[in-house]
Amino acid sequence: MRVSRRTIKKRRKEFRTDYVLRKKLLESNTPRIVIRKTNKYFIIQVVESSEAQDRVIMTTISKELLKNGWDEKYRGSLKSISAGYLTGLLVAKKLKKGKFIVDLGIARKIHGSRIYAVVKGLIDGGVDIVANEKIFPSDERLKGEHLKSEVKEMIIKAIGKIK
Repeated sequence: MRVSRRTIKKRRKEFRTDYVLRKKLLESNTPRIVIRKTNKYFIIQVVESSEAQDRVIMTTISKELLKNGWDEKYRGSLKSISAGYLTGLLVAKKLKKGKFIVDLGIARKIHGSRIYAVVKGLIDGGVDIVANEKIFPSDERLKGEHLKSEVKEMIIKAIGKIK
């Protein structure tokens, strides 16, 4: 009996690239919005691919919210659900209209999570993305209804400033 041995690519072993998903994204010939969450921020990039070569068109980091009404004393929360939603709105404001695919990478896909708050912000900002409404966090969580009143007011002001 012969055992088939297949070499596993280095980036797959390190849980950094899902090659099957990447191939599907590249075959679609549609620009994609890449969303990554670090320990401090959200990083959102608009990427076009040509012959498996990626070209970054635009990059936005949630740190830019500090210029758009986010209070400095809440700096540590630049990766919260509300910050993700506002970052998505900020990217949608910068983007020209068009159809995009969302690339979440190997991040865990949990309904109502911070990653999906970014996607909701993109959609509310006018970007054409196909998504199911069930995956998004509730509007109360997006607008900070569960937080202290001063934080909630800051989020509402930031939403008004970005829109």
